[in-house]
Amino acid sequence: MSRPPEKFADEFSVSRRAVLKFAAATLTLAVSKVGAGATANAAGILGVRVWPARDYTRVALEQDQPIRFTHYLLKDPERLVVDLEGVEFNTVLQSLPGKIAEADPNIKLIRAGRNRPGVVRLVIELKGEVKPQVFTLKPIGDYGHRLVLDLYPAQEIDPLMALLEQNEVKIEGPPTGKDKPADKPEITRMVTVVLDPGHGGEDPGAVGRGGSKEKEVTLSIARRLKEKIDAQPNMRSLLTRDGDYFIPLHQRVGKARRVQADLFVSVHADAFIKPTARGSSVFVLSENGASSSAARWLANKENAADLIGGVNIGVKDPHLARTLLDLSQTATLSDSLKLGKAVLGELGGINALHKGHVEQASFAVLKAPDIPSILIETAFISNPEEEKRLTDDAYQDKMAEAILRGIRGYFARNPPLAKSRLASLGQ
Repeated sequence: MSRPPEKFADEFSVSRRAVLKFAAATLTLAVSKVGAGATANAAGILGVRVWPARDYTRVALEQDQPIRFTHYLLKDPERLVVDLEGVEFNTVLQSLPGKIAEADPNIKLIRAGRNRPGVVRLVIELKGEVKPQVFTLKPIGDYGHRLVLDLYPAQEIDPLMALLEQNEVKIEGPPTGKDKPADKPEITRMVTVVLDPGHGGEDPGAVGRGGSKEKEVTLSIARRLKEKIDAQPNMRSLLTRDGDYFIPLHQRVGKARRVQADLFVSVHADAFIKPTARGSSVFVLSENGASSSAARWLANKENAADLIGGVNIGVKDPHLARTLLDLSQTATLSDSLKLGKAVLGELGGINALHKGHVEQASFAVLKAPDIPSILIETAFISNPEEEKRLTDDAYQDKMAEAILRGIRGYFARNPPLAKSRLASLGQ
C-alpha cells in the first residue's frame, strides 16, 4: 500500500468535523460505547505485549478472532503505520503506548487512536530504519489469534561482533592452584561456548505449580554460567538471548555457527504431566530415533516452541538449509556424547539424575552439524520441590558451577583443535 507522504501530515487523517463528532473518543483515546452501523460488529483487542531486544522488538496483539490489517512504512522520520480493521479502540489498546520502554532499541513511541469507524490506527515511531515482519498466528496453547509486528534493525546484529564487544582481550596464563585440573591438558587457545536459555518472550516454556516460568529460570542460570565461563582463562561465551524475548530455534543454531562456536549448550527446566517426576537430564541429538518414549515426548514439546513463540513461516531463511541438517558427522555426535557425559556426571553431584546416562532425541536446537551440542534439563519445574530449588539463587549458582565443571572436564580430556582466524579473534 503506497500513498504520497504529504497525505500523512496528520497520520490519523481525521477531519475537523470528525474530531468534533468523536471528541470523547479521540481526545481521551478511549471508546466507551459502540457506535451504530459500521462499528456494530467491531471487536476489541484482548491483549497487547511488547518484547524489546537488541536483536529485534516484537509487538503482539491478541484477539479472539482473526485480525485484519494493512501496514506501510513512512520516512523522515521513520514510522510504521498499522491499520487494524474491524476493531474498536478500547482500554487494552489505550495501554499500548505505556508499554514502550525508553531503553527500547528500536521503538521511540507508539501512538494509537480511532482512525475511522471500525478502524484503529497504530503509528510506531522508530529509532532508526527497520525491516519489519508483520504476520498473523493462529490460536495455540493459551493464545488466541495474534498479529505480530517484528521490527528488525535494517543493519542486522552480527553475533560475532556482539561477542567481541562483550569480552575484553584476555592475556591470562593457564589456571593455577585449585582452579587447575590435576594432570590434565590446558586449554591453549580461546574457546567459545554458546549458551542457549530455552524459550523466552511469547513462549514461557513450562510453568511450575508455584507460577515459576521456565524461560526465567533458564535465563538466570545461563547468565550465571556465562559469568563463570567468561572468568576462565581462554574461555568466552555468548548468550543466544540476554532478555525476555523469543528467538526461533534455527536462529539459535545459526548464531552458534556464525561465531564458530566450540560448544553449544541449551539450558531448560523439564516438565511432565506427573508432578512426581524429578531429576536432571542431558540430551544429545539422535540420528536414529529417540532413546525412550519420554525423550521423544520431550523433544516434540521443545520443538513446538516455534509455534508458541511465533515464527513468521513466510520468510525463508537462506541459512536454514545449511543449518538444520541431520547430524551425519559421527565425530560431532561422539563429541556431543562425551560433553553430555561430563556434564551429567557433575550434575549428579548436586541433584538426583532422572536417567543415569545421556539420552538422545531429535531436538531441532541441537542440529548444528559441526558443533558438539547438548540440551540440559536442569530439573523438573513441574515438581514442587525442584521448582523451589530452581528459583533459589544459591541452587542456581550450584547448577551453573556444575555445568562449568563438566565443560572444563570435557576440554581437559578433549583439547580443542586449532581453528580459523575468525574464531580466534579477541585472544
